Amino acid sequence: MSAHIDFLLIALGILLLQFVVFYSMQRVERKLRRVDSDISKRSDTIFRQMEALAGIYVELDLHKSLPTTRNWAASPDFLLQLVRHVLDANPKVMVECGSGTSTLVMARCAQVNGSGHVYSLEHQPQYAQTTRRHLARHGLSNWATVLDAPLRPHPIGGENWQWYPEEVLPREVAIDMLVIDGPPRKTGPLARYPAGPVLFPHLSSKGTVFLDDAKRDGESATLKRWVVEFPNLGHESVDCEKGCARLWII
Repeated sequence: MSAHIDFLLIALGILLLQFVVFYSMQRVERKLRRVDSDISKRSDTIFRQMEALAGIYVELDLHKSLPTTRNWAASPDFLLQLVRHVLDANPKVMVECGSGTSTLVMARCAQVNGSGHVYSLEHQPQYAQTTRRHLARHGLSNWATVLDAPLRPHPIGGENWQWYPEEVLPREVAIDMLVIDGPPRKTGPLARYPAGPVLFPHLSSKGTVFLDDAKRDGESATLKRWVVEFPNLGHESVDCEKGCARLWII
């Protein structure tokens, strides 16, 4: 009888061990699938960004390297959207919130088109100087102006928002293209919302707006507010790494 019980216990132990091994292997398999999926998605993203960056160099016939397009900078796929719009629509007045690589590519587009000018609002002096140096290096200083625009309280709807001073822009400017990639979100909740009430009224009849980082919660909430407050604007999402929203005068 004792031997029979021992046999049963050993059999149960083996079954339990098999179950544990099987369950562990299942967990490992699921993890490997997730890792494989994550690697695949990252590879696709890297490939898309390389394609977009190569497209920018080809479209603009660049002979000098662009600044970095990683981390805080606009991604290549977003920049390529800007390039294609400027080359196709030939906007005369381009305004952007936040300077950087986007300033260079839009200025180069204007040079290729033979018309147009970029006005870049920049609240950080060191970034403004860096962008000016890059413009000079590419021979584009005549096609873009980086405006020193330190953030300050701006009353909107009974609240004070941190925003760029309007008076640094040319008076009675009619904006054909507005690119919103600043200020950074660390400056406050819905940091880019003021672009709507402050700059949308200055859009020309063919005015088009591009919002970067549209996948982030703050930008998504900002876009929802704009859609309600500016019913004269059409809007769509554009598939970009960090998200892109395009708005236009209907």
